[in-house]
Amino acid sequence: MFAVQRFAWGVLVVGIACNGAFGADANVRSYGAVGDGKADDTEALQKAVLAGRGGIRLDKGIYRITSTILVDLDQVGYTSFTGDGTAQLVMAGPGPAIRFVGTHQGTAGPASFKANVWQRQRTPQVDGLEIVGEHPEADGIEADGTMQLTLTRCVIRKVRHGVHLVRRNRNVLIAACHIYENSGVGIFYDNVSLHQTNIAGCHISYCGGGGFVSRGGDVRNVQIGTCDIESNHRPDGPPTANILLDSTGGSIGEVAITGCTVQHNSKSPNSANIRILGRGDGGAKLGPTQEGNVTIGDNVLSDVRVNIDIQNARGVTITGNTFWMGYDHHLLVENSSNIVVGPNALDRNPRYAYGDSLQATNDLVFRNCSDCTLQGLHVNGVHKAPAGVAVENGRRLNITGCSILDCEGVGLLLTNLTQSRVSDCLVRDDRKTDRRAVSLKVVGGKDNMIVNNLLSAPAEIPAAAGVVRGNVTGE
Repeated sequence: MFAVQRFAWGVLVVGIACNGAFGADANVRSYGAVGDGKADDTEALQKAVLAGRGGIRLDKGIYRITSTILVDLDQVGYTSFTGDGTAQLVMAGPGPAIRFVGTHQGTAGPASFKANVWQRQRTPQVDGLEIVGEHPEADGIEADGTMQLTLTRCVIRKVRHGVHLVRRNRNVLIAACHIYENSGVGIFYDNVSLHQTNIAGCHISYCGGGGFVSRGGDVRNVQIGTCDIESNHRPDGPPTANILLDSTGGSIGEVAITGCTVQHNSKSPNSANIRILGRGDGGAKLGPTQEGNVTIGDNVLSDVRVNIDIQNARGVTITGNTFWMGYDHHLLVENSSNIVVGPNALDRNPRYAYGDSLQATNDLVFRNCSDCTLQGLHVNGVHKAPAGVAVENGRRLNITGCSILDCEGVGLLLTNLTQSRVSDCLVRDDRKTDRRAVSLKVVGGKDNMIVNNLLSAPAEIPAAAGVVRGNVTGE
């Protein structure tokens, strides 16, 4: 039956009004789904996909499945799942609840697309659907070979990996999703070739294997913004991070992490809020590489063993962040180069001066690094550490305009520093204490310029360290 409607402005709209006809969403109940949380609705949901209608609608209910709903995009065409926030999909078997498979092998450039990708495969979507795991190897959503995968307003919990991207995908958008209490990784880039990702406005919390984890593969252009990413570690599990970029065996770069709250859990071994393992594989042409090109800006970071951990990386900018409760370190940078650390607040706020938080050291360590800039840092209240800021075996570092205040150890400790400049820093300890550490201490090193710093205690600088002048000590 056809429905005809004429609007006031004279446009005639003709559509098919009969239930289940072409043009309407494929409601899974019309394919036999029960949605009572007891019946096995796997076959019904798979039939709805294979019908090729595109829009798969799940009304309010609990849809229990025991195997993966496979969406072969080239076979069935454009496909989306919509739940309106009232439908729950329970995965009671191993593997992903929903698996999208496409054939896109090109880049994000228009010239690399084959016609069938645009005509049948682009923009697979899941919106307003809750996925819950009922099997230890259940995953949420997996994608392979897709273009413009879009996940919005989803809840994914009690699975292994929430969103699992494998092999090759392009242009992924994940927004306004809650990825919560999963045993594995919240969003997992698993040795995938993937350029262009936007992850925005999501809660990613209590995932035992890490919040956002990218391992190996070929990953570029990742934007993680305005998310709350918390406590994605297991106290009894291997070390991971709320955000982990691990280039081992691959290459991960061109990443922006901005405007997020990233924190917890200090009780997990070697936990980190942001960890960059930059030693990558450049193949026969480049060999081992230092991967990076990462911007970390305007985030709130707290309550882990290391707030930001950077290993074997190149080209990382850290600015505008607020740090507290770094139990082993606020910032640990090793075997890296071209690291720029601008104004950040690294504080010991009395508001958190209770319980285990008193054990946080909050220090900064640069070890075996070259060509780095530390400018405008505000470091306050480093305890139980050799120094507030420690540089070991550094070359061509520019440390200027920093405030290093009220530290129990040396304020600024420079060991085997060469060809570097330290100037215009305020290094003071004005706490009421009988013992005050040296404000500025230099051990070894040469060819440096250490000038115009204001200190509260005399400096220890050997004559061989370089040019030393204009440093003022006094109450």
